[in-house]
Amino acid sequence: MKEKFFIAAGGLSLALAVVGVFVPVLPTTPFLLLAAWLWLRSSRKLHDWLMGHRRLGRYIKDYQENRAVPVRVKAFALAFLWASMLFCIFCVLAGRTWLQVVLLGIALAVTLHILLLKSSK
Repeated sequence: MKEKFFIAAGGLSLALAVVGVFVPVLPTTPFLLLAAWLWLRSSRKLHDWLMGHRRLGRYIKDYQENRAVPVRVKAFALAFLWASMLFCIFCVLAGRTWLQVVLLGIALAVTLHILLLKSSK
């Protein structure tokens, strides 16, 4: 029963990580790490697949070994974050000043978090 729960939770975590690539305030790395951890304890086959994935596997290994994120990934994350946040602030939330301020605060906090992560090559 525990094994099936871990497999399902790992799948959900991976799905959230993939969504996090496109949604600026949803973190990708923690969900990828959680999926790897859950599958390591439940399904060697799924864990090996994830760690061997041509994009996600390298990202997880780099973070586990160096606690770092590639500069290219940081740049992409920041560009996508600010493009989507500015669109929401000025187009979607036009006229709702307090929501615009909240969203701006979130964007600044996420930016600070990304910039404070160690960079890898």
